[in-house]
Amino acid sequence: MLPADELNPGDLRLLEVDNRVVLPTDTHIRLVVTAADVLHCWTIPSFGVKMDACPGRLNQASLFVQRPGVFYGQCSEICGIMHGFMPIAVETVPMKEYLTWVYTKLSEELFIKLIIFLKKFIS
Repeated sequence: MLPADELNPGDLRLLEVDNRVVLPTDTHIRLVVTAADVLHCWTIPSFGVKMDACPGRLNQASLFVQRPGVFYGQCSEICGIMHGFMPIAVETVPMKEYLTWVYTKLSEELFIKLIIFLKKFIS
């Protein structure tokens, strides 16, 4: 959840996040959900999806999103301090834009790993 002082004009308070889930449109998507610590409930009302995330268990659902946009939801499980009503933001984009986003994220991660690897030899 973004703090109120970091919100931009037009952002939704208590629903905006710093790291959105990005999904492609016009393709079949399988969501696989689990938890590492406590029970969560991954809910996006616009998708008609409400899935329990349980430690040690995999749950799955299928999606087919037909239009680009930003969709909001919340963890609807009271799962611990500062966990209740945790926001979820899903951004759906056309496939070409999605592939560009994936390439950019992979390039950034590879670059960071390269820097860490090189620092070991420089130090």
